[in-house]
Amino acid sequence: MTALIVAAILSVCIGVALGLLGGGGSILTVPILVYALEVEEKSAIASSLLVVGVTSAVAAIQHARAKNIVWPVALVFAATSMVGAYLGGRVAAFISSTVLLVLFALLMLATAAAMWRGRRMPEGPAVSAAPRAQTNRRRSLPFVKVAVEGSIIGAVTGLVGAGGGFLVVPALALLAGLPMRQAIGTSLVIIALKSFAGYAGYASHVEVNWALTGTVALAAVVGSFIGAPLAKRVPDVILRKGFAVFVVATAVFILMKQL
Repeated sequence: MTALIVAAILSVCIGVALGLLGGGGSILTVPILVYALEVEEKSAIASSLLVVGVTSAVAAIQHARAKNIVWPVALVFAATSMVGAYLGGRVAAFISSTVLLVLFALLMLATAAAMWRGRRMPEGPAVSAAPRAQTNRRRSLPFVKVAVEGSIIGAVTGLVGAGGGFLVVPALALLAGLPMRQAIGTSLVIIALKSFAGYAGYASHVEVNWALTGTVALAAVVGSFIGAPLAKRVPDVILRKGFAVFVVATAVFILMKQL
């Protein structure tokens, strides 16, 4: 009972991260399950995929109402990443838990560096003032590159249990050129679909604690209702750089624990 209460409290932060940043849920979920609740690593990864999938789906509904989702990009990215996620989940059966977590942390560091540097992209007010230019930019999106990125990131998701927001958000913002808020909203659709695909890959060789997973998922959903409204009030540059700092801190913690 104590473990479930601790899990519920910590899991609210998972939902806040997902709603606010469009990612970070799995970055919190895996350490919480492994280090705070002492869940076996691969079981924690499988549970994380379920939690992040459910929470992302709920948070995506809120972003859809705010028109922060670019559906053509979301569907192309999600379709290719689901295949990669399922295959990654199956391959994880042959890789040690320590290797998976170290790989997870190293990828987080690389992504944080890319997010901190950023690129020139339209900010919120400029985008709303020029809807026609925004539409033209969407039509010229590099869908082939988006599909390739989706496959690779999906494989990483299935392999290490990351919902992939810390990879998807930069890909959408830096590669597809989406403004940060749209990158966040679009990423939630992608994360939800490929997280479920990744769990399907893990289900063949890992069991999860359903009571614990359900508690974490429910608390995370509650947190997502807090995070999504906050995303409207925080400037894009602060979201991006705050996201990068958050990812670095968590990656360093995981590396210290594993190494």
